[in-house]
Amino acid sequence: MKRLFLAFLFTGSITTTLMAQSAQYTEAMTKQTSDLDSSSIFTPDGLQQKANTFERIADAEKSQWLPYYYAAYMEVMQALTLKDKSQIDPLADKAEANLDKAEALSPKNSEIACIRSLVATARLTVDPMSRGMKYGPEAASLLEQAKSFNPENPRIYMLQGQSLLFTPEQWGGSKSKAKTTLELALEKFAAFKPESSIAPHWGEPYTRKLLEQSQQ
Repeated sequence: MKRLFLAFLFTGSITTTLMAQSAQYTEAMTKQTSDLDSSSIFTPDGLQQKANTFERIADAEKSQWLPYYYAAYMEVMQALTLKDKSQIDPLADKAEANLDKAEALSPKNSEIACIRSLVATARLTVDPMSRGMKYGPEAASLLEQAKSFNPENPRIYMLQGQSLLFTPEQWGGSKSKAKTTLELALEKFAAFKPESSIAPHWGEPYTRKLLEQSQQ
């Protein structure tokens, strides 16, 4: 009886510790993901600070894919905001390494495929003339892959619409096609239900801005 009681206490202690860790993780992630639609963080320094924070959370919570995903998202967005093209590939490499870790924990994940598409886009911007033939189709293919994993993910259509909007017409871009795709993205956003309070939910305000640009 005494052994059973001690075993119960031990099990209860582990459960309490795990619940405390889970609550701490959720609180930290909620704080860090709450402002991902705010333009104030989209500076090289702001994005770097966010990436560092998500990587620290990932180091502490190695069984969770989301911190690696968000760290990669911050790193690729930083790469896309930099004027110094020599810094883009190293940041893209870091983002891909974090995405590999995220994907090992959550295979066939539409959200991860979307960020991989952004990584390809970032690499393309280093030298569009020489890299366009490789990374343009790769970025598009990754979005199709994301769609095969979850066709209801609105960020797929946001990124497709963005590509159509900013790609020259002679290379397949189109404002009218961008408008149609971005309108579809907003329909998907309206219906989309994130899996949790810390699951990816960013992108709707930016989609609205892109749609405005497509109508100008």
